[in-house]
Amino acid sequence: MALARTRSVALLGVEGYGIDVEAHIGTGKPGLTLVGLPDAALREARDRIRAAIVNSGEHWPETHITVSLSPASLPKRGSGFDLSIAVAILAASGVVPAAKVQKTVFLAELSLDGRTRPIHGILPMVLAETVHGCRTFVVARANAAEARLVGEADVHALGSLAEVVQWLRGEPVEATEPADTEEQASALPESREGTAGPRPDLADVLGQPVARKAAEIAAAGGHNLFLLGPPGSGKSLLAERIPTIMPRLEREEALEVTAIHSVAGSLPPDKPLITRPPFCAPHHTATRAAIIGGGSSMLRPGAVSLAHRGLLFLDEAPEFARGVLDCLRQPLENGEVTVARAAATARFPARFLLVMAANPCPCGTSGPRCVCPSAARRRYLGRLSGPLLDRVDLKVELHPVSRAELLADQAFVESSAMVAERVAQARERAASRLQGTPWSCNAVVPGTELRRRFPPQPEALRVLGEAMDRGTLSARGADRVLKLAWTIADLADKDRPTAEEVGYALALWTGSAQ
Repeated sequence: MALARTRSVALLGVEGYGIDVEAHIGTGKPGLTLVGLPDAALREARDRIRAAIVNSGEHWPETHITVSLSPASLPKRGSGFDLSIAVAILAASGVVPAAKVQKTVFLAELSLDGRTRPIHGILPMVLAETVHGCRTFVVARANAAEARLVGEADVHALGSLAEVVQWLRGEPVEATEPADTEEQASALPESREGTAGPRPDLADVLGQPVARKAAEIAAAGGHNLFLLGPPGSGKSLLAERIPTIMPRLEREEALEVTAIHSVAGSLPPDKPLITRPPFCAPHHTATRAAIIGGGSSMLRPGAVSLAHRGLLFLDEAPEFARGVLDCLRQPLENGEVTVARAAATARFPARFLLVMAANPCPCGTSGPRCVCPSAARRRYLGRLSGPLLDRVDLKVELHPVSRAELLADQAFVESSAMVAERVAQARERAASRLQGTPWSCNAVVPGTELRRRFPPQPEALRVLGEAMDRGTLSARGADRVLKLAWTIADLADKDRPTAEEVGYALALWTGSAQ
């Protein structure tokens, strides 16, 4: 009888949990028993691992093998445990040194011929184990670049189980035939950041100066934006260009965003680190699970998490199901999503900038050409609930643009690079003011803290008081207007908002800015 232990990682949401993989070779009827809450894909590993060991030129023990994955209370899903189980069996049978595999983390799927295949979620797995002191990792070659994003990790990229055995024995590693590139590309689909072609530019949006200014304010303060206008007025064009004026992600933010996309399987194999704010635009037929996240067998991040630190664009927002739109209220407030299932509960980060676009009526036209009755228009826009719109700071109406307006606006339009510079300066002012607090931009500062720590001028508050007396502004709306006013003041390089900034912020919040 023999016993050996290796390490692997189980994912629950975007968080990794270390798993001890123990293999015991005893007496009894030949077979492999796998215990420790494995799912169907993991139970199928028994046949894959046996074929991989035999086809790698090693002996399969013709006795009873018990493999335990502990802690047993944590669900284990997926095929990423294949390599660690195979190495544990080989170590228990004396093929490789058992002492060398105890503190090494093995993360790869195995094919029947023994080749290692890439898996999703390598980055959060490596991050989780390095926190607990593990430094040596063995991964598939296609996962190597992503795993090496963690500087403390000693990553060994090996192409087959035979190479792993040679490395564990201290022998020179003879590289086997590399895996098919198309197979690797399909295993890790390419994200938007990795696509080729020229980047969109804010200068493409002509004839809509108010909407462009609103986009700049939204990017500078992290404020949500609602665009109302007929088809062809530039709503989608503007939304797709907002990420180009948002600041690049810091190192920690980039790792956090990359970990989410790694779990979702949307990282390009050649550029594993996401450094630009992501852009996610789900179709209006998307389900609640697709937007928020979840799943029956494996909990995966939804659109709100894929847009973390970036932009979530809901085109034709009234066409989304009412329940889908209302479920956005929790992540908009808390910056995270908690998905609870019977087996486990997962947390997904979801701090994003929301941009919604809608036509003024179901037919999409405007002015005298519209044939929709007034009741139909009210029902159409009424699908956007009041509590949801109350969490949107900027509301802008876009109008059809004439040829003369397009030509005239060419002299005033600015490129994304010019606007991005102002946005970065405004964010620096906000970060300097908020230094020592848990917040970094104006949109996430609680209203109570904003009034107590950073009060505006008294005459500025008088503007808000009058709006509340008229019943056009709620208490939450007053906080939102104050946050918006601070961002406008940061863009104007002012110490604090005046009545002018608060008045303009109020007009943007109510949708009456011109």
